[in-house]
Amino acid sequence: MGFSSLNKTVALFVLLLATFTTLSLGQGNRGGGGGAQVGFYSSTCPRVESIVQSAVQSAVQANPTIAPSLLRMFFHDCFINGCDASILIDGPTTEKSAGPNSLLRGFEVIDAAKSQLETTCPGVVSCADIVALAARDSVVLTGGRSWQVRLGRRDGLVSQASDTANLPAFNDPISVQIRKFVDKGLNTQDLVTLVGGHTIGTAACALFSYRLYNFNNTNGPDPDINPAFLPQLRALCPNGGDGSRRVALDTSSENSFGNSFYENLRNGRGVIESDAKLWSDRRTQRYVQGFLGQASSRFNAEFGRAMVKMGNIEVKTGRQGEIRRVCTATN
Repeated sequence: MGFSSLNKTVALFVLLLATFTTLSLGQGNRGGGGGAQVGFYSSTCPRVESIVQSAVQSAVQANPTIAPSLLRMFFHDCFINGCDASILIDGPTTEKSAGPNSLLRGFEVIDAAKSQLETTCPGVVSCADIVALAARDSVVLTGGRSWQVRLGRRDGLVSQASDTANLPAFNDPISVQIRKFVDKGLNTQDLVTLVGGHTIGTAACALFSYRLYNFNNTNGPDPDINPAFLPQLRALCPNGGDGSRRVALDTSSENSFGNSFYENLRNGRGVIESDAKLWSDRRTQRYVQGFLGQASSRFNAEFGRAMVKMGNIEVKTGRQGEIRRVCTATN
């Protein structure tokens, strides 16, 4: 091989290597990225999962409504600059202070787990990983199937309330929901699967009562609501009533994780507008159909898969983040 040919070969190799590296880094910033791994703390903090599980179990046994809030916390954290515990940082202009996060609870559970971990293996486990584990444990404690949580995230250094505008909203049309998920490397099936987390928990009347009385200035209810379900919702949320009253998102099953949520969507018993539209829009209806009836096992398996995928959004490693000693503030 001549000198010129050798130079061309080397140049081609460098180009291919650069391309591969760029693609790998690009994937790491979206839903399919890497950085976290199963067993990350096996030698540095082998009891991490049992310590977090104990904290979550104690909290949920005392107050079952903590479970859905811990699950939502992980979702809200991952959708804003990745799964980096930025949602935990205190301050008047942080994510925690923003409207979409104002009703989240369970922060004390994360703090309790972190305190125990700092005693057992100080400076090792990130707050971001605690949030991820707490979400999984909350699902298991309400009857869902477990999955292996990849660990090794670093905690974020930035938390801004303004960034929460990117969170999926209770009244987003399907096209907007799909776009927001795609922006995070998640597809339409992931969207329908992850929204299934609403099988546990409640929503405030203020988030959906507009659907019951004068929807889109029609002087009537949202046509997606089953007429037989409407009186029940109106009794719980009377026009002009207490907007803070809580209503089950999955009727009669708000403390039990399963696929009954999708049955309610099919039957016109979706409580918040963005959920209800999963059935009325063809792009998402086919995935809802796949979780109906005897598909509980399939839903549980798919939910775990989608949670792992979401947990890889913009994972921070090395100098991209830190290991906070206290979850509510950067070091």
